[in-house]
Amino acid sequence: MELALQLACRGLGSVEPNPAVGAVIVKNGKIIGRGWHKKFGGPHAEINAIADCKKHGANPKGATMFVTLEPCCHFGKTGPCTDALIAAKLKKVVVATIDPSKHANGKGIRRLRKARIKVEVGLCETESRVLNAPFLKFVSIGKTWVTLKWAQSIDGKLAWAKTDAKHRWISCEQSRKDAHNLRKQVGAILVGINTVLKDDPLLTPRPANGKKPLRIVLDNHLRIPLNCKLLKTSPDVPLLIVTLVPSLRTKAKKAKQIISRGAEILACPASRSNLQFLLTQLGKRGVQRLLVEGGPIVIGSFLKAKLADEIVIYVAPKILDDKGDADISWATNNLQLSRVDIKRIRDDIRITGLTSKGLKATRLAV
Repeated sequence: MELALQLACRGLGSVEPNPAVGAVIVKNGKIIGRGWHKKFGGPHAEINAIADCKKHGANPKGATMFVTLEPCCHFGKTGPCTDALIAAKLKKVVVATIDPSKHANGKGIRRLRKARIKVEVGLCETESRVLNAPFLKFVSIGKTWVTLKWAQSIDGKLAWAKTDAKHRWISCEQSRKDAHNLRKQVGAILVGINTVLKDDPLLTPRPANGKKPLRIVLDNHLRIPLNCKLLKTSPDVPLLIVTLVPSLRTKAKKAKQIISRGAEILACPASRSNLQFLLTQLGKRGVQRLLVEGGPIVIGSFLKAKLADEIVIYVAPKILDDKGDADISWATNNLQLSRVDIKRIRDDIRITGLTSKGLKATRLAV
């Protein structure tokens, strides 16, 4: 099952909004087939594992399959995996965790047992649920998973005081490539208006590989420049400007210009939290995972409102000791993470962990 989980990770960034799934087939104590869900709309992990058996001349009849998520039993972009497992005459299927989706939720397991295939559930369940936490949260309660991501120096600075080309980045090039892989896993990317004014970003994963997450800008007073890269590339890449109802009224002309460039405006009542209002709207739109890449004000707002499920931090071996408003330490006081993963990327360190809210979400529908 640990190998199946490793295989599942290979699909991250390519299978979303589907879950990442891995499968391993064992017979007479030997692995005879392995597979993972490689691409959205493509064959599932179970089908690829059976195909791998046949590719190497092995017969899966009487074998045991270890799979990280309950096999599907419905017709979607592909046929039911349960039918393929039954046709392969497997003897046993070990499932890490149940898929709480309406079309699944134990139906696949019941289908296999009805066909007299032995099924066990729960091996490496926690690891499987953490792997697909955004998917599981969304299909369980319809709410968007929120990941906060930032790069910082050792002393908690998110940006240099200087803004020239030499001082544009804090993290290394490899860390930035890793961050782009993270972008490919999400349905939307969010920044505040100050990031747009300072950096004029595109907010797209690179290389794109067909991925076009919704780009979101928190802009309470509609300050977004009409000639910025975000508006120049809209509507080819979707763009949502989140503002306040009063601003929409006082800047009606600019709002029309923004809309004419292909962007969408979401007006939030001034009496409500625009972050909670936005997350509710994203849930209704089917956005499983939101990546927040803003500066300390935006990140701090999400942390203060306890809306974050997951934190990803790239720590560079630098001490900037610059004065200014790019300090994140004030927002991370008393922040405690669970299921922490630490990875070295060249000289940088990437720290990933779940907040108490995110940890609770991984236990939904267990």
